[in-house]
Amino acid sequence: MFEIEKQLHNIFSYESIRRIFNSLDEGIIIVDNNFKILFYNKILGKFEGLDPERVIGKNLFEVYPSLSPEESTIWQVLKTGKPVIKRYQQYMNFLGKEIKAVNTTFPIIENGNIIGAFEISRDITNLYNLTKKIVELRQIVTGEKSLKENFSLKYDFNCIIGQSKKIKDLIIFAKKVSKTSSSILIYGETGTGKELFAQSIHAESPRKNGPFIAQNCAALPESLLESLLFGTTKGSFTGAENKPGLFEQADGGTLLLDEINCMGLNLQSKLLRVLQEGVVRRIGASYDIPVDVRIIATTNEKPEILLKTGRLRKDLFYRLSVIYMEIPPLRERKEDIILLVDYFIQKYNKKFCKNISGIDKNLIDIFLKYHWPGNIRELEHIIEGLMNCLDEGIITSDYLKYVNFNFLNKDFTKGLDNQESKSRQINSQKIKSLKEIDEFEKNLIIETLLEFDGNITKAAEKLGLKRQSLQYRIKKYGIQKDILDKKK
Repeated sequence: MFEIEKQLHNIFSYESIRRIFNSLDEGIIIVDNNFKILFYNKILGKFEGLDPERVIGKNLFEVYPSLSPEESTIWQVLKTGKPVIKRYQQYMNFLGKEIKAVNTTFPIIENGNIIGAFEISRDITNLYNLTKKIVELRQIVTGEKSLKENFSLKYDFNCIIGQSKKIKDLIIFAKKVSKTSSSILIYGETGTGKELFAQSIHAESPRKNGPFIAQNCAALPESLLESLLFGTTKGSFTGAENKPGLFEQADGGTLLLDEINCMGLNLQSKLLRVLQEGVVRRIGASYDIPVDVRIIATTNEKPEILLKTGRLRKDLFYRLSVIYMEIPPLRERKEDIILLVDYFIQKYNKKFCKNISGIDKNLIDIFLKYHWPGNIRELEHIIEGLMNCLDEGIITSDYLKYVNFNFLNKDFTKGLDNQESKSRQINSQKIKSLKEIDEFEKNLIIETLLEFDGNITKAAEKLGLKRQSLQYRIKKYGIQKDILDKKK
């Protein structure tokens, strides 16, 4: 056996290996454990558009700058020592060329140590594009809607209104990450514009001609959400048909998973497999289907809270948050309020056929002092409501009494109407700082909770808040101790 090994070692010189590997139909790349490229054959260079002589000796991530370590099969194999078999990958080389391939990667182990990795790559770019073209031609013949007609896509970066530094910096960052296919996790309070950013990223990306599909994870029970995401096979359960899931429908595009924090842990583990393997398996099926989908997930709760409470798997969080974005609430970008008000006035002027020219200074002052728990969505709804009150001219603060301006609205409008003030009312003219508003809000919540013996549901109903909004404020102001002290 030793003699045979010696003969093979003599036969397989570097030159003979180079000739053999260059004659294959598959791409071959070999790297050491520091990601230095030791070998790169001609066929790989042909479909990636690179000269092997210029690639050999370079670092892997220098040649593929858009590829994060977590997305690299070579990185995974060098880290784990386990092979990766027939993994679909989409990436860009440093020339900006998009590559679609199926890769099989093996570790190179010597004396128990991982010293490198060997990857076989089959180019499927032309096959993928041809398949997509056939589907589009079939849709034209049958009269179905084209994959390129994204009726759910309404926004791009031009739709994001704001001149504050926070929002401008976030737009610059979002435009930069839109060029890759890495997963994105977006955190923001309700109404801050998470889906607007998600759609804008898709519209700016190389996938812009592919589908954009959004699914709210809180809207459906887990079993129904699973079948919707992964698809079904006929007979897998009563009434089941062969039906592609959203991952298949979003192939070549982007899938937005809204409120990922509401997805069950079991389903989270299945989502993790799609992210890691690039394949989905329909419910009841025994085979995998490769998919090329960029995942953007959103949450209206801070990820650290979700991780601490065990409602988000740590491994899924790390896989989703390759890129992490945090959208600032409206109260942290109040310099944008006037711009947003003008934008919404013009929007509803056109929609309602009206001629409103703006809002008065008193109303501007109220808006600038308000906390905006519902953020931009709340501001838009307030403007829409106010514009129902008149046909032209300036909107004044007198009209606030006709719209749902949270529970503080009652105090602002009562002060404006010169009605008799009670102990828990505050006149808008007397507000000197946001601190005073917070203090008033805190005291009002305490008094209402005391009135209902701490019953959050009843207190929220009286205050005109959702239960979770009241719970947020209770935590924010540390109110529980105050109530106990007052009861004593």
